[in-house]
Amino acid sequence: MTEPQEPVALLQTVDDTVRRRVRSMVRSGRFAALASLEPGTGAPMVSRIGLATDVVGAPVFLTSTLTAHTAAIQADPRCSILIGEPGKGDPLAHARVSIVGRAEQVAPGPDRDQVRFRYLSRHPKAELYADFGDFAFWRVRVERASFNGGFGKAYQMGTSDLILNDADLADVFAAAQSDVVGHMNDDHADAVGLYATALCGAAPGPWRLAGIDPEGLDLALGDDVLRLWFEAPITDPAAIRPVLVSLARQAREVGAN
Repeated sequence: MTEPQEPVALLQTVDDTVRRRVRSMVRSGRFAALASLEPGTGAPMVSRIGLATDVVGAPVFLTSTLTAHTAAIQADPRCSILIGEPGKGDPLAHARVSIVGRAEQVAPGPDRDQVRFRYLSRHPKAELYADFGDFAFWRVRVERASFNGGFGKAYQMGTSDLILNDADLADVFAAAQSDVVGHMNDDHADAVGLYATALCGAAPGPWRLAGIDPEGLDLALGDDVLRLWFEAPITDPAAIRPVLVSLARQAREVGAN
């Protein structure tokens, strides 16, 4: 009689490289699939949503009360979002992350202001309707995530693997980000372009700074979004300018070679 075999350990160990890869996917995602539970029946339902992140990296989205998925998360906040777009070849060979959590409507005030700013920096056309009475911003309070990095590359991740856990620092960045982003786009567009081309390897174009947080920058050009990570998290907002200047100098040196 054949002895029973021990189950094969399918899950891989989560390390800093995996965390950085997943955070980059979430930070640079523009759209996601939102799974929620249909009120009354509990049946699963899936919708496509526009995506951005708040300062700490939690997914945020904008939706209307006229949609079925808004009614669903109002009745039961449990939800999941799938991030990751297929490319050439087998769609199942491309990385994707499924985040499990609870949807929470963002209340009016400074928190909504920073979420609104970051979302519209990613989706500028949404400014046409973002402030309509039937629209609201929502945040996914991340509880856990499942990352599939391709065949044989499965990971289970916790909240701390995806989210920056420093509320005070996040509040400071949230207050400062609109000035920083506006200043860079208005007065230093050449540096922003170099961030994208020299440091991220992107094609030239009118790249914009779409967001800043303690861990890095989001750069946008049309439907393309890039993530540029700082060498180390910024723990003092006074260091933002020197870091941006240093990145511009580094980008110019790379571009000159």
